[in-house]
Amino acid sequence: MIIKTYQLEKLEKQKANFFLLYGENEGFKNQVIENILKFGFTKNINRYDENEVINSYDDFISEVTNKSFFDNKKIIIITRASEKINKFLEDILDKKIIDIKIIINAGILDKKSKLRSNFEKKENLICIPFYADNNLTLAKLANNFFREKKISISQETVNVLAERCRGDRKNLINELLKIESFSKNKNKITIDEIIKLTNLAENYSFSELVDSCLSKNLKKTINILNENNFTSDDCIAIVRIMLSKAKRLLSLKEANKKNNNIDQIISNFKPTIFWKDKDVVKIQMKNWSLESVYKLIYKINDLELLIKKNNNNSINILNNFILTQARVNN
Repeated sequence: MIIKTYQLEKLEKQKANFFLLYGENEGFKNQVIENILKFGFTKNINRYDENEVINSYDDFISEVTNKSFFDNKKIIIITRASEKINKFLEDILDKKIIDIKIIINAGILDKKSKLRSNFEKKENLICIPFYADNNLTLAKLANNFFREKKISISQETVNVLAERCRGDRKNLINELLKIESFSKNKNKITIDEIIKLTNLAENYSFSELVDSCLSKNLKKTINILNENNFTSDDCIAIVRIMLSKAKRLLSLKEANKKNNNIDQIISNFKPTIFWKDKDVVKIQMKNWSLESVYKLIYKINDLELLIKKNNNNSINILNNFILTQARVNN
């Protein structure tokens, strides 16, 4: 059964034990888990990475199916899930699950996904897609926060903050908490303070790393890699951002075959490319041929599989790939 994010009130009436939350908006997912799905569960909240489930499969199945007399209600949250988790789902569905709620948190799943299809078609399974927030939604959330905290801030500043959060309310929430702490002894926050506070030099975003790589700016790419202490968990997120930007670049290059006016192509592109990103995108279009972008997309897909198979060495694999792409002339 599919429940859209604007239908979340329906969750309170559901008696289902299995929930699939998929998509790129981790901040929104966390809100739903904390505020709705965990309601009534004060203890026994267990979190597992998909690899932990697969590597200790029999023990995990035993934990789910064997209920102790002393157990209370339990929530099991499986993160970084993929199609591999289908085996667990198929093995467990026919068993009687009592007082256990299982939440599967996956990234972007295409329409051909078997995992997504199972949850969409069966009435006893709940599937919730989480798409990226647009700047209007993020700005509205920020305005509500500042109004509640009685922090004076201009709409222009709010818009800049929303734009910097790159479509994920998790980023917005982190920045809002940072701003709240900063503003305790201030009556008003200026736009300059927001820019400094939310874009520290030593905290380059994943998006900036990918943009530098695709722009063939080797020096900046190396600086970002050196300034950040990325974890293995970050690697998949960076790969997904690179794939998204490569697909955007592919669409732009295909449009460029019919129209030689790069500025016009970028200005008319949907979803909108913000003004501060236009120069970077223009450089990327000049540095990559259409054929090389096709090859890059295949390489990124192979990269994601390689990282998943070699989690312990994922950071080195990703760094080598990024540096190679930043150096190669296309």
